[in-house]
Amino acid sequence: MLLANHSNIILECGTDEAGRGCLAGPVTAAAVILPKNFKNIILNDSKQLSERKRDILKPIIEAQALTFAVAHVFQEEIDIINILNASILAMHKSIKQLEPQPEFIIVDGNRFKPFKDIPFETIIKGDGKYLSIAAASVLAKTSRDLYMNKIHEEFPMYNWKQNKGYPTKEHRRAIKEFGITKYHRKTFRLLPEELQPNT
Repeated sequence: MLLANHSNIILECGTDEAGRGCLAGPVTAAAVILPKNFKNIILNDSKQLSERKRDILKPIIEAQALTFAVAHVFQEEIDIINILNASILAMHKSIKQLEPQPEFIIVDGNRFKPFKDIPFETIIKGDGKYLSIAAASVLAKTSRDLYMNKIHEEFPMYNWKQNKGYPTKEHRRAIKEFGITKYHRKTFRLLPEELQPNT
């Protein structure tokens, strides 16, 4: 059972991102403040949940959260500032939208930059420990998946509806065959050595 809060502070926000390891599309973050009495036996790290369970949880989290927000940082900016900075920026953007603002921030992972003067703590595998981070991971994942499904319609040959932009063999074969799109992260290693085109 995941813990409700990390601290005794009422306005504690959890934040997490999705899409960091993808070859295409944005990195997406969410921030969530849950009420102290929030409970859900299904909620867990989004990577441990089926798509169906994530889709069930999304409206529950949105209805019961004190406040929540989601933000994308797109591939053009990722290529300029790098994926770590883009991930943190997406978290900052999502936290900035919260109303009320949090008094404490808990972050999945081990890297973060101060947001305003709000105290924070990074927690490795936090999305499997605290409900607010798990909720943020679900909202980030479902929001990003919806976006990738939408751009799939524009470039169906990459099958983003299925792979969501991750470096699957199918995705990389499509890059080799069709080249890259405006949605690809150009600073990422899009093709491994064995698929590099002959020069």
